[in-house]
Amino acid sequence: MADIEWLLEQIETGPEGPHVGAFFDFDGTLIDGYSATAFFQERLRKGDIGVKELVATLTESVNVERRGHDVDELMRIGVGAQSGKSLDELERWSTKVFSKKIAAKLYPEARVLIDAHKRMGHTVVIASSATQPQVKATADDLGVRHLVVTEMEVEDGKLTGRLDGPIRWGQGKADGVRQFARSHKVRLRDSYAYSNGAEDVPMLEAVGHPCALNPDRELVEIARQHKWPITELKKPPSTTPTDVVRSAAAIGVFASSVGAAATLGLVNGSRRMGANIAASAGSDLGLAAAGVRLNIVGEENAWKDRPAVFLFNHQSQLDVFVLGAVLRRDFTGVAKKELEYSPFFGPIGYLADVAYIDRSNSKKAQHQLEPVVEALKSGRSIAIAPEGTRSPTSRLLPFKKGPFHMAMQAHVPIVPIVMRNCGEIMAAHSFVIHPGTVDVAVLPPVSTKGWNKDNLDEHVKQIRDMYLHTLADWPTSL
Repeated sequence: MADIEWLLEQIETGPEGPHVGAFFDFDGTLIDGYSATAFFQERLRKGDIGVKELVATLTESVNVERRGHDVDELMRIGVGAQSGKSLDELERWSTKVFSKKIAAKLYPEARVLIDAHKRMGHTVVIASSATQPQVKATADDLGVRHLVVTEMEVEDGKLTGRLDGPIRWGQGKADGVRQFARSHKVRLRDSYAYSNGAEDVPMLEAVGHPCALNPDRELVEIARQHKWPITELKKPPSTTPTDVVRSAAAIGVFASSVGAAATLGLVNGSRRMGANIAASAGSDLGLAAAGVRLNIVGEENAWKDRPAVFLFNHQSQLDVFVLGAVLRRDFTGVAKKELEYSPFFGPIGYLADVAYIDRSNSKKAQHQLEPVVEALKSGRSIAIAPEGTRSPTSRLLPFKKGPFHMAMQAHVPIVPIVMRNCGEIMAAHSFVIHPGTVDVAVLPPVSTKGWNKDNLDEHVKQIRDMYLHTLADWPTSL
């Protein structure tokens, strides 16, 4: 059994350049489970599956699982059901399914492997029997440009319900890989391939560096016979009853702290004092109850130059606990309007006097930010996510300019707070917190002196690059 460190060493000491391919199977290899199941369940939930398709799908699924059928007929049933739909509409819906269902299934170490190949300049490809809409959102998140997938026929922007080429399963996938290699001048003898299933033996045999990644029993035996490396990636955290109890305790403790702090603030006539108590004591108690530890580097930077605009990469509701524990006092936040009445976030927002933004109305949003600038000028810091929304994975989303405008107008510095592992410990759309360690890097304050509308884009890029560099090469100290 080869661990991931051995695989990384083989990649880093091997040949460089785009003539080296890295071909990754999708289901079971990059994600824990099958994307088709997630998409099928979402279609069921929407009422998008009729009785005839449901019966046909279940029947053929049994044939694949128990009778050894290939996936051809199952694929044709699924593709046929998409007849008449807009490809653009399907891709938008698929992106939502990725965010809600698929992202949490990604093996975190699969991203590490892909990034290692990208650093070596290799041509990284996802090769899958799935269709492009099933795979594309994941590929975009992983930064993979090339796909070898089962194509669906499109006419005038609408799906015909027919396939547009071979199903990329078994030998069909291997053929697709070879065709891709020829057209992109990739040398297969120098290339890598990763799969979890025995049906991909033809693809694995096509390259010089095959690897059985998260393999099924049949592939384990074949890999041993061929002396291929066998590696099991760490699974995304699964939810246990203990996790649910811990999470309920953490949220309960935090909510109780918010309530007690609000009462104390009312008694003393200071909502701000109540917010400070809730942020510090409430966050500490909540994290402790959930079994979450913080490993903070550069903590002194959180206090060097206040008031400030504290930026953070947003992955889940766990960010609220982490920010409270790091910043402690004299700060508030900016959040989307929908959270104002959230049972979890609403009371916190009231206590901290959070500014809520209606993102559907840009002019109204700009007006709502005026009190935020005034709060900064009066000595209160602001915590805000420049991405504008939660990222479903560790991937950094594009930055919006609003937070940078606020700092510039208030003449206060920007302090980047980089978080790692928040999304793994608490998924973007989950209320379950898993025990673990969140790494936090508080980078030095960045002065906004000399910033203006003409050079703002350059400064936004500069700060976003700080996040990318920190996430790629985590500091031990600052």
